[in-house]
Amino acid sequence: MLDGTSHTPQPPHHTLPPRLPDHAGRRPADGEIPGDGTAPGGAEGAATGADGDPGAGLRRSSLLMAVGTVVSRATGLIRLVLQAGALGTGLLATTYNMANVIPMSVYTLMIGGALNSVLVPQLVRARTEHPDGGRAFEQRLVTLVLSVLAVGTVLAVWAAPQIVAVYTSDTPGNHAAFALTVVFARFLLPQIFFYGLFFILGQVLNARHKFGAMMWTPVLNNVVLITMFGLYLGLLAGPDRIADITPGQVDFLGTVTTCGIAVQALALIPFVRAAGFRFRPRFDWRGSGLRKSIGAARWTLLLVLANLAAMTVVTHFAGAADQQSPTGGVGYTAYNYVQSIWMLPQSIVTVSLVTALLPRMSRAVAERRLDDMRADLSRGLRISGVLIVPAAFFFVALGPQTAQLLFAHGAVDAASAVPAGQMLQALGLGLIPFSAQYLLLRGFYAFEDTRTPFRAALCIAVVNIGLAAACHLWLPTRWAVIGMAAAYAVAYGAGLLFTAVLLRRRLDGRLDGRRLCRTYGKLALAAAVAGVLGRLVAGAGSGVPVPAGWTAVPALAAGALTMALAFVLLARVLKIAELRSIPGLR
Repeated sequence: MLDGTSHTPQPPHHTLPPRLPDHAGRRPADGEIPGDGTAPGGAEGAATGADGDPGAGLRRSSLLMAVGTVVSRATGLIRLVLQAGALGTGLLATTYNMANVIPMSVYTLMIGGALNSVLVPQLVRARTEHPDGGRAFEQRLVTLVLSVLAVGTVLAVWAAPQIVAVYTSDTPGNHAAFALTVVFARFLLPQIFFYGLFFILGQVLNARHKFGAMMWTPVLNNVVLITMFGLYLGLLAGPDRIADITPGQVDFLGTVTTCGIAVQALALIPFVRAAGFRFRPRFDWRGSGLRKSIGAARWTLLLVLANLAAMTVVTHFAGAADQQSPTGGVGYTAYNYVQSIWMLPQSIVTVSLVTALLPRMSRAVAERRLDDMRADLSRGLRISGVLIVPAAFFFVALGPQTAQLLFAHGAVDAASAVPAGQMLQALGLGLIPFSAQYLLLRGFYAFEDTRTPFRAALCIAVVNIGLAAACHLWLPTRWAVIGMAAAYAVAYGAGLLFTAVLLRRRLDGRLDGRRLCRTYGKLALAAAVAGVLGRLVAGAGSGVPVPAGWTAVPALAAGALTMALAFVLLARVLKIAELRSIPGLR
């Protein structure tokens, strides 16, 4: 993913990898940002809008937290472009990318899923109810997490061949790729420990209302990887075939990639010390309240297992496409890169909103103020939709031009970038249910209900596996993974419907459905018309003569500008009030 951690074709909120964790704290008054009177990042008075609108405070706090995320994603995008240019989108790149997925997968399976979705409410409760402000609970929790991670990392490095075999088979025709993936995995699996260190220290900071460091330290990892791929691309003359890569190049890629994650994690230590946390190992876990956390985490573990199953199936099928077309850019790596681009709007907009919403909703549930929780959910869905819906239609309208601009460099020629553009189009509209479901699931987490999210994840996994298998069996290699991308979007549509029905029951039969449908209907109409206009203008601009390698720039720029202007104009005509949530469009 683009924030400095590895990426998998699974969603962050309840699958692999986890994105920025949800922030904990007391429930502020309406319009107030969680914290000691300051907004994340240190801005004072950002909580309340000038008109006293609580939604304005939510938008302001989310915007402030999104700034660091935007910088992280921007540097991540540069890294992704350089990575594609250095390694290509074929089988060689898949060996590296598949190995780079494994550490986050194992981390999430061991403890990451429970840490992100279950332990946040426990930290909130400990800081508000324990006489010492939750410090002993934090020390026990950090000790437990680091102990599990240390043992798990050693075992994972030892069992690297067996772990890799879960994702790709060792056959005579695929043995060279399998062996190289195992070598990469042994270099990259130590990331497990550093991922866990990063997220647990981040939660310690969040519990103290310190959000900035976790938003910005992933930039350090991206800088390390940008430097690595820049050197690899410019100085090492990287090959595009497995048979041509040297041991020195493998060592360089593996070592520096893990060092990037280590830098990202270790950079949080000065911040947690400045926030007043002093780590003292505590193994007195019995009777400390951690049993309840571990018990609640069993559903999260099952949730992770469901999504690991889906990820494994898709990875196998997409890897098979790479084996059949090693340089065609039609398999796992292209899908991996495309999902990184596709998730950008979600990462910047929705994750930042959830950062502000989860503590508010958790407190509202504890105080049985379901109307307030319902209002927060509705507001978050409507505000995020203003950017998520047009972004989804942008990918449908201009996906090919976007992929051409980002990936048709270095080891990737124009023809090899075409499948990636079509995958982006296939995923496009799935961004809307993907983002909406991310928000709705937080409603269940506010109730400390982890069983229902598991049921939703199981629904998505079953639909995704079934449709992906059909694409693998019935579609030609050239179109199989494109079909899997569309299947992923359809699976999230089913998951959103399932989740909304269950959450509506939990909220006494009301979810502000009419207002949400009306707002999203208007947004979809405006974005669809704008997308058609943008597509037409992009087609007209495709013939503009430009230097080689930049042929997509005029078309993409003209199409994107047309889409943006048309969407804003149509949104005003349709009187979409949430448009005011975008700075400068009040």
